[in-house]
Amino acid sequence: MFARTERLLLRPSWPEDAAELHQAIADEGIVRHLARAPWLYTADDAAQAHDALYPAFLLMLRTYGAPRLIGACGLGNYDGSVELGYWIARPYWGLGFATEASSAVVSIAKAIGHKKLIASHFTDNPASGKVLRKLGFQNTGEAALRHSNGRRAAMTCALYEKTLGKAGADSTSMSPLPAFNIRAQMERL
Repeated sequence: MFARTERLLLRPSWPEDAAELHQAIADEGIVRHLARAPWLYTADDAAQAHDALYPAFLLMLRTYGAPRLIGACGLGNYDGSVELGYWIARPYWGLGFATEASSAVVSIAKAIGHKKLIASHFTDNPASGKVLRKLGFQNTGEAALRHSNGRRAAMTCALYEKTLGKAGADSTSMSPLPAFNIRAQMERL
């Protein structure tokens, strides 16, 4: 599955991406805000499995030259709930890429039949909460301890959720281009 936004191409990772992915995420300032990524992040950690119900995407900045990997965004299974997660490489912080990519992934989640998404952010990362609120996630008013592999400790997270309505009824403030299936597009050619 692929998606395109105004500035990004969202695509699955391939084995050939491991070195570039490792270079982009092997930054303690990024990994410390993620629950699942370990620190030290190694090239072996860059391998990602693909799951149609929980797609994960590399965020490729569309340029006139070769696209540049700037982060990742996707869905995961967290205690039976569908969780949105994302990270952006440090040179691209504060430029709206997390919101842009996550908006596309929320649309994909709805298109593949998910009814509700959850998300969280460590309380010392308020920028991530701002992204979630822009996407229409509601703060549940609850907090929970969640283990951070990057910090090797449990940290307090603010919890969010978003109910997904029927296609076209989403309340996100952005309108990404719809996701498309490359196999279906190739069959039409």
